[in-house]
Amino acid sequence: MRGARARGINSPAVTRMPIAKEATPDPALEAQFFWYKYRRAIAILLGLAVLGMVGVAGYRVYRDRREATAATLFSAAKTPAAYEDLINQYSDTAAAASAYLLLADAQRKDGKYAEANATLVKFLEKFSRHELATTARMAMAANLQAMGKEDEAFATYQQIASANVPGFNAPMALIEQVHILQEKGKTDDARRICETIMTQYRDSYAAMEASQLLRTFLKTTKPEAPPVVAPPKPGAPVTATVPPTMKLLPAAPPAPNSVPSPPAKPPSAPSATP
Repeated sequence: MRGARARGINSPAVTRMPIAKEATPDPALEAQFFWYKYRRAIAILLGLAVLGMVGVAGYRVYRDRREATAATLFSAAKTPAAYEDLINQYSDTAAAASAYLLLADAQRKDGKYAEANATLVKFLEKFSRHELATTARMAMAANLQAMGKEDEAFATYQQIASANVPGFNAPMALIEQVHILQEKGKTDDARRICETIMTQYRDSYAAMEASQLLRTFLKTTKPEAPPVVAPPKPGAPVTATVPPTMKLLPAAPPAPNSVPSPPAKPPSAPSATP
């Protein structure tokens, strides 16, 4: 045929090698191999996970029962001794936190201010993030005032006001500072704190009390009245009284080339004849 390429005897033969197909992995076989290789480690991890879940569940049951028992004891406690027993047995429960506060209040009513503050310190150590932690600090400052430690109480109120600006106890701490300053006679400092309360906490009860205190300060700081000159005693020569702020001016000298006025004539005596 034309155009066809002839092949001779000496022409090399073209041979093609077979292409091997890619082997597809078998997921089931690989999973069996992985399990056979790591079966011990997997069994240990599963056992630890089961034990952890059982432990957490058991701890929650234990905590719930403990909280329930403490709450029952707290509802029946009415004396400081009962509060102390509850704290000693269930010190980490919510009922114990309330028992600390009630015990401190009972000690304060009995006049044991130092013991009450010691109880509140323990409460703050165990329940530093309690919602009534700031209230406990306010009670400590009030106890310091009752013991006559005004400076320590004032410093405590300052800490409460600066650390709990958005809290409800901050304006009340400022009001207590005003009372202490008022007792010390520092009216200007007390007035400034009242103005701060009315600016930052205008919608609070403390702002109403601050406005009343400001009116009191205005009434007590009246201007000094001028000195009153006593009237002369009867029979004493009458002298002109001059206020201390005025000075007597000297009399003006007579004008030059002025004719002196003639002396006044004495009145004529009435005649004896009709």
